[in-house]
Amino acid sequence: MVHLICGVLAVFGVSVVVADDPYRFYTWTVTYGTIAPLGVPQQVILINGQFPGPKLEVVTNDNIVLDLINKLDQPFLLTWNGIKQRKNSWQDGVLGTNCPVPPNGNYTYNFQTKDQIGSFTYFPSTSFHKAAGGFGAINIYERPRIPIPFPDPDGDFTLLIGDWYRTSHKTLQKFLDSGRSLPFPDGVLINGQGHSTFSGDQGKTYMFRISNVGLSTSLNFRIQAHTMKLVEVEGSHTIQNEYDSVDVHVGQSVAVLVTLNQAPKDYYIVASTRFTKTVLTATATLHYTNSRTPVSRPLPVGPTYQIHWSMKQARTFRWNLTASAARPNPQGSFHYGKITPSRTIKLANSAALINGKRRFAVNGVTYINADTPLKLADYFNISGVFSLNSIQSIPSESTASIATSVMPASLHEFIEIVFQNNERTVQSWHLDGYDFWVVGNGFGQWTPASRKKYNLVDTLTRHTAQVYPNSWTTILVSLDNQGMWNLRSANWERQYLGQQFYLRVWNPVQSLANEYNAPSNVQLCGKAVRHHP
Repeated sequence: MVHLICGVLAVFGVSVVVADDPYRFYTWTVTYGTIAPLGVPQQVILINGQFPGPKLEVVTNDNIVLDLINKLDQPFLLTWNGIKQRKNSWQDGVLGTNCPVPPNGNYTYNFQTKDQIGSFTYFPSTSFHKAAGGFGAINIYERPRIPIPFPDPDGDFTLLIGDWYRTSHKTLQKFLDSGRSLPFPDGVLINGQGHSTFSGDQGKTYMFRISNVGLSTSLNFRIQAHTMKLVEVEGSHTIQNEYDSVDVHVGQSVAVLVTLNQAPKDYYIVASTRFTKTVLTATATLHYTNSRTPVSRPLPVGPTYQIHWSMKQARTFRWNLTASAARPNPQGSFHYGKITPSRTIKLANSAALINGKRRFAVNGVTYINADTPLKLADYFNISGVFSLNSIQSIPSESTASIATSVMPASLHEFIEIVFQNNERTVQSWHLDGYDFWVVGNGFGQWTPASRKKYNLVDTLTRHTAQVYPNSWTTILVSLDNQGMWNLRSANWERQYLGQQFYLRVWNPVQSLANEYNAPSNVQLCGKAVRHHP
C-alpha cells in the first residue's frame, strides 16, 4: 500500500522537511509463505504476499514513511542497501542502529532519498533471513529539472539475481552456529523464479536494472545476441561503454540500456555463477512483441577467463564527469583526486577458529552483536556496550578475538581505506551511509607504491566494492555523514560470522545541522530500556 502526499510541511520525529519534498506512505506486512522457486516447495519470507518484495519506486528527495509489520516468529529488520540516510543512521535498519521489530510488532521507518538517484535494494539484516527472501528493489528516479545523460528509455525492467538454497534459512543458520560452512548453492534465481519473461518492442531501447541480492556468489549477466550499454552504477552515471556481459558481485547494482535491434524472436537472458567449479545458471526470456519464434539454444557463453578478465572489466567502469547525478552540478565538479587523505585504514579479512568454531574477522577481530544497538548506547551515553579501541586501523598478526568492534572517525575526514584480501575467494565490502570512490585494485599486497596505479580522475562512486582473491582494492571516502555506520562483508555467511564492524563518524559539537536526534518512535531494547529519559 502506498499513498503520496505533496505540499505538506511535516515533522516525523527527526526533521522538518519543506513542502517541495513529497511524502510517500507505505504499509508492509512481513509473513512466511510457501513457494517453489527451484521446483521444491519451501518456506520463504514474503512482503505483502510478494516474493521478491514490492519495488520502491521513488524520486530524488522523496520522504519515505514505511510501517513494517512483523508477522514472523523471529525479530526482524530491513536495511536499505545504498540509501545514505543523511544525518539519520537511526533508520539504517541494522542491529548496530536499531532494535529488531519483535514478532507481531511494528516499526515505522522514516527516511529521505536525499540527493540520490539510481538502482538500489533492500533486504533483511537480522539472523539469516536474507536466505529466505524479504529482499526487493529501490529505484530512485531523477527530478524533472535534472537532466540525465541518455534519452528516456522506452521501458524499465528490474532484475534481482542471486544464488539460492532449497534449505530453509533456519537450517542454514544452524549450520553456521555449529561451526559448519554453507554448502554450495542449489541454483540461481532471477526475480525469485527459475524463469521469467520481459517483453519489448523491436527497435526500442529499455533499461535493465540488475542487482545481485544473493548470499555469496558473483554472477555474470548477459543477453543473447544483444549488447548492453552501461549507464549507471549504484547512483553514478558512467561512461557509456558497450558490453557483451557484465560481472555483478554480491550486493552490487548496475543499470544498462539494451536496444532491441535484432530479428523479431525471443532471446535468452542469462545469469550464471562466476569463479565456481560448478557453474549454476538461471535464464529468463527477452520477448520481442512481434516475435513468433521461441528462444533457442545454445545459451550465450559467458567469459571463459576468470579473475584477470573481471578485474580488467571493473577498471573500465568510469565516471561520466560532465553528467549530473541527483544534483544539477556535474559529477566531476568534485575533484576527489586532488584531496590528500588525512589517514589510511588498512583492513584485512581472514578466517578464524574461535572456541573450535569457524568465524571470520577484520584485522583480527570477529564482530559480535550487542544486546543494545550501538547507536542507542552512544546517544544515551550507556557504558559497557562497545569500545572505541576494540579494532585497530591496521591488520593484526595476533590470534583472532571477539568484540563488538567500533572504529572512531571524525566528521569531514577524507580517508583512504585499503581492503587487503589474502584469501582465495572474492570478497565484497559494503559501507552504509556513504558511497565512495574505488580508485584502484591489484594483485598481491598493497604498498604505498600501489598509489601510483590509482585512478584519481574519473573512477566512479559506489557503495559496494569487490576485492579479488589474493588482491587489494582501495577506496577514498569523504566522511560527511555523521552517525554509526556498518562496514561489512556483503557475503552473508561471512557477515553473520563476524566480518564486519561499525565506523563511528563523530563531531563533538552536537548540532542538528550534523545529525538528527533520536526519532520520537525510537524502539528501545537492551540497556537502553532503563536509560531512556
